[in-house]
Amino acid sequence: MSFTVAVAGASGYAGGEVLRLLAAHPLARVGAVTGNSSAGQALGRHHPHLVCLADRVIEPTAPAALAGHDVIVLALPHGKSGAVAAQLEAAGTEAVLVDLGADHRLISPKDWADYYGGDHPGTWTYGMPELLTGWPPVKQRAALAGAKRIAVPGCNVTAVTLALAPGVAAGWLSPQDLVAVLANGVSGAGKALKAHLAAAEILGSASPYAVGGSHRHIPEIVQNLAPLASANAGASAGADAGASAEAGQGGAAAAAMPTISFTPTLVPMSRGILATVSAKPGPRFDPEAARQPWERAYGDERFVRLLPAGVWPSTAHTLGANSALIQVAFDRRAGRVVVIAAIDNLVKGTAGAAVQSINLALGLPEETGLELNGVAP
Repeated sequence: MSFTVAVAGASGYAGGEVLRLLAAHPLARVGAVTGNSSAGQALGRHHPHLVCLADRVIEPTAPAALAGHDVIVLALPHGKSGAVAAQLEAAGTEAVLVDLGADHRLISPKDWADYYGGDHPGTWTYGMPELLTGWPPVKQRAALAGAKRIAVPGCNVTAVTLALAPGVAAGWLSPQDLVAVLANGVSGAGKALKAHLAAAEILGSASPYAVGGSHRHIPEIVQNLAPLASANAGASAGADAGASAEAGQGGAAAAAMPTISFTPTLVPMSRGILATVSAKPGPRFDPEAARQPWERAYGDERFVRLLPAGVWPSTAHTLGANSALIQVAFDRRAGRVVVIAAIDNLVKGTAGAAVQSINLALGLPEETGLELNGVAP
């Protein structure tokens, strides 16, 4: 079953990466490529590495150009895809819409207003197939089967969520006092010219940004972990002797809201995220089997791999691949569990997650067109 795909925002990093993956997809046929400031130019001017698509002319991003495709990918800046999606829906589109930006990720209008501002564009099906959801936990891929509206997660969110979710869901990690420090490649900041992203500023330097709880990915991480923490705490409280299930679950759920200190750092590499996350042990933690929840959660996953004990993730090993590499250790002296995750921010963190979700939405094998192996050296 072949399908056609239009990509809006084709000249940016995310748009270029999704086009790279789609060009290699055996069933995808790339249709319109659109942009605003780049309209009328050849795609190869912006992505010369996309040799097979280099002669395509970028059209203006308008419903007329995007209509008539089976899938429409919106690789647009935050705050822009919601308006384009609304226009497409008003025109009666039957396409699967996939948003690579933040507009449709958050459930809470208040979170949207606090971190992005303006009116909340609405919530779409979350595009992280391996995410644990519900109680007992199940995987998000079930919700993606047949989905018509898909919100691809943030790249930092993907690394931190995949690192923490199995431990939080199992009661292995306390959801309070989570600490995440990330080393980020500069492509995550987008393609727009900015002085602090120039080579003279980046090379030989590492610099933090969005420090002190201001990063826009924080509410999305909390949104992913909160149901697992609350359900787990509620189940534990309901099982306590002498406590009513209703009262126990309510109190535990309120107490279980995750708190996270999140600090991203720009480092001199073009791609990749290395997330170092630590947490206090939860009530069910077993130091002699520290890796157990991750083994159970990811043992049968193709794109998320718990590495053998003592082997540590590296961003170099995920370059160009739709893979997430994870390792877990227990720091006995500090009394904290440490989880490290590595991904390519443009693949597993963005375009790869989009293609993986598109495959599920269309009823195709999840791995179709996606590369598991990285590029080395």
